[in-house]
Amino acid sequence: MKFLVLLFMTVTGVAIAQDNFWNTLAEVGYQTKKDANGFDVEVPLFSKHLKTFQGKKIRIKGYIIPLAEVGSQSKFMLSALPFSLCYFCGAAGPETVVEVESAEKIKFSTKPIVMEGTLMLNDKDPDHHMYILKTAQVIN
Repeated sequence: MKFLVLLFMTVTGVAIAQDNFWNTLAEVGYQTKKDANGFDVEVPLFSKHLKTFQGKKIRIKGYIIPLAEVGSQSKFMLSALPFSLCYFCGAAGPETVVEVESAEKIKFSTKPIVMEGTLMLNDKDPDHHMYILKTAQVIN
């Protein structure tokens, strides 16, 4: 089985850790550090396993969380949970959402979608989420 997964990853160039990549994204802890102004900030500490996906193409299934009220968007959040249970509603942790950047505008849907893109782990820029999926596109 491991050979088939390795062969798939080699042929397609897509890193898939398991059927549910959200479990891999949950491999994160947090450390409190002082920022440049002396304020305490929570900084993510990514597991060794999670770090192996830095800059790799991954696929992840989730729900669109729009950042604007109307229209299709090329920047939005993808959540492991439906909108009513998402991180922003206080029902989950930050490891359950990914910031998405896509060249195309994605139409909002309440149904889950599969996205493919390059995973970036962010522990430096507080203006962005700790997980960013760059050059993302809808697969299904």
